[in-house]
Amino acid sequence: MESLTTNTDVRLTVTRCFRTLKSSTDSSDIITALRTLHSYLDEGPDSTATSAERAEFRRAHYSSALQLLVSNIQADWLHQLTAAQRAELWDGLFLAGPPEQALLVLMDAIGELRWVVLGKFLQRGRLAELLWSYCLEAAPSDSPQLRETLLGRISALPDITANKLQLNNRALFRPQQYYPLLATEMLTALEHTCQALRAGTDCNLTFVAQTLGKVCIQGHGGLVLAVMAPRLSACTRSDMVWQRVCWKLLENVPQRWMESVLTGLVQAVSGPDALGRIIGNLVLTNKKAQFVITHKLLLLQYKYETRVLRIILGYLAADRDRRPLLIQVLRSVSQAWANSSAVKHTPLEQQLYVSKALLLSVSLLKDSEIQELRSELLQCMLGGMQTHLDSNVVRIRHMGMVIGEYLSSRMDINGTKLKFEYDQDEETRELLSLLAPGACDEPEAEPTAETAESAQNASQTTSGAQALKTDPDSDLDSDDELTPYDMSGDQEISKASPPRYLRDCLEILISSEDPVRVELSLKAAESLVRKNSFAAREISVQMSKVLLHMDDKYNINGFLYLRQATMVALTVTDCIPVAHYLTTEFYSLNYSLRQRLDILEVLALAAQELSKPVTEKKAASISSATTAESTPYPGDNPVHWQQVVEKRIQSKTKRLTKKVNQPVTKATPNRYAPVNICLIHDTFLLAAQMGCALLDFVWAVRYHADQMVRRGVLFAVCSVFLSMPSQNLLVDISDQLFETRSWLADVAEGDPDADCRSLAVQSLVLLDKSLKKQLQDPQAPTVET
Repeated sequence: MESLTTNTDVRLTVTRCFRTLKSSTDSSDIITALRTLHSYLDEGPDSTATSAERAEFRRAHYSSALQLLVSNIQADWLHQLTAAQRAELWDGLFLAGPPEQALLVLMDAIGELRWVVLGKFLQRGRLAELLWSYCLEAAPSDSPQLRETLLGRISALPDITANKLQLNNRALFRPQQYYPLLATEMLTALEHTCQALRAGTDCNLTFVAQTLGKVCIQGHGGLVLAVMAPRLSACTRSDMVWQRVCWKLLENVPQRWMESVLTGLVQAVSGPDALGRIIGNLVLTNKKAQFVITHKLLLLQYKYETRVLRIILGYLAADRDRRPLLIQVLRSVSQAWANSSAVKHTPLEQQLYVSKALLLSVSLLKDSEIQELRSELLQCMLGGMQTHLDSNVVRIRHMGMVIGEYLSSRMDINGTKLKFEYDQDEETRELLSLLAPGACDEPEAEPTAETAESAQNASQTTSGAQALKTDPDSDLDSDDELTPYDMSGDQEISKASPPRYLRDCLEILISSEDPVRVELSLKAAESLVRKNSFAAREISVQMSKVLLHMDDKYNINGFLYLRQATMVALTVTDCIPVAHYLTTEFYSLNYSLRQRLDILEVLALAAQELSKPVTEKKAASISSATTAESTPYPGDNPVHWQQVVEKRIQSKTKRLTKKVNQPVTKATPNRYAPVNICLIHDTFLLAAQMGCALLDFVWAVRYHADQMVRRGVLFAVCSVFLSMPSQNLLVDISDQLFETRSWLADVAEGDPDADCRSLAVQSLVLLDKSLKKQLQDPQAPTVET
């Protein structure tokens, strides 16, 4: 009954005050009404209102009173008040009541109300009072809609004021000043919470956590956490109450905003220890936090600095309960690093980011954990390193080399360690620097007195040396009596170095615009192809295509010879695909006559080299390497007349000397036989000429006594009939067809060797098939002689 009477009395008094403010023109009546309303907010000992009356006014009439003041902003009585009266009676009503109601009214009326009131509201710590009032509530007392509206006003205050005030906006309401102020107010609320907990009072951090999450999800987490993180790190260093408050704060962040909070926090903290003190074992209790920390920030995003990787992985490694997550991260990162599809299709920046994560993860493992993961790390090293080394991008290959070296050193496979040769650049130096131990959250040491003294001494030494060098009165011997050294024959040392790997050579030939590097790569290409046949087979067709279309735009000495020698080496090393490419391109469009001749000459030279014994090949490769620059291109320069005369003299000269027995040449496998079909595939010109030459060569030994020789002859004949076009059989070897067919029939019937008889039958079948096809096909092309 008493409460009902109190509510009625308050309502009647407030109604009279409202009536006066709306209708009265007497300034004394206005001041009295304002003082009456203000008395319900005065909690001092001189207050004329009881606590029940004050609570009722705050609950039911405070917002209405503020809205009435806003609606009478243009009233005459307001302008009759002095500045002191307006600050006390008008501004005081906004600054003394419930902060959440005052903020909502101020934000709604910011376009009509003086911005000074909102500025005073922010500067006098009213936001901290608002946040602290929600911390004291054991359960939410307002509606979810009201709380969501309040969160929106707090988190978007700079946007709202900018839209309402536009050109009249003030610096205090801009993001650069407002959000650090909001962070300070949240820290104040957390400080009050710690004090209340020490006093035995329960608190609720839900609203503060929601405010933090709402601000971060809107993109202002950097400004807020840049203020909060250092303070939280310092407070949690030795205070367990602060640690509990921080852990509870992060636990109460809504799931939809957890990622933005953690992302900003790992960038704002000074090190892994600070992150561990602030969030505790949140990754073990919150699935969203675990996904963000162990997966998204490491594998899906790659825009962060290396220190973020150090902080995240160091945080996982710092606690015994969290170390299983470090093992999980290592498995995920190693699989991503070794994935061949990821190496081909992900940006280089992301691959570098994942490489850093892998190095840091392995560096944080103990030796016992390395042994447990030995098989997985070995698989990662072998598969991933091979994938990286096979790439045609130099940066990717360097990543594979650095990580392969480190993994092999940590696993200590039979006491051996991998070691690659590569030129260190900024990326490789950064990767290698990750392996050096460093304290992430310790400030840099200031220079000591000894360091300063040594630096000063070094400076003095340098200055002295410079003085000796420039002092004209020094006692040094004069240089006038020294004889100048003859440097006329010196050659300038090139700053560029020839490539060491075939893929580097190919990349330079494709994309480099440096004439020196292109020339060095072209000169080194042949030797690289012959030294590393495995790597050459992987890029043989691609490199042949590049060389075939390459122009001498830098006027390189011996360009045509160098290009041809490399193409011949590629054809010899990987005959089948390269020969197929060249013979196919020979009949393609848009090729010049020079290019088509190049194709024929390369195929011919490759066939000659393959048909020679291996020992001759070695001698030829050595001589070609030493005379690459001096040897003219065979298709461009005629034989010198002196050489012609010398050969004629030698041929006509008779020498009366005793014949010297030549050493017996050791038989070697013929490398040309398995690939001869490839070299004449789909090339009618080569097939006809080579077929005729081969038949002429074997015809003299067709009746040899050794059955192995007869088998070879029959195999050669069979190959000619199989490879030569049918029209060429009638045109080029028509004179030999009848005799050849009779000989094959005799062998098929009477040769003592079964294999010879079988080969003769196969040759007859092939010959009859080719002739029948040519005679029955009236559209078959013919060649006029």
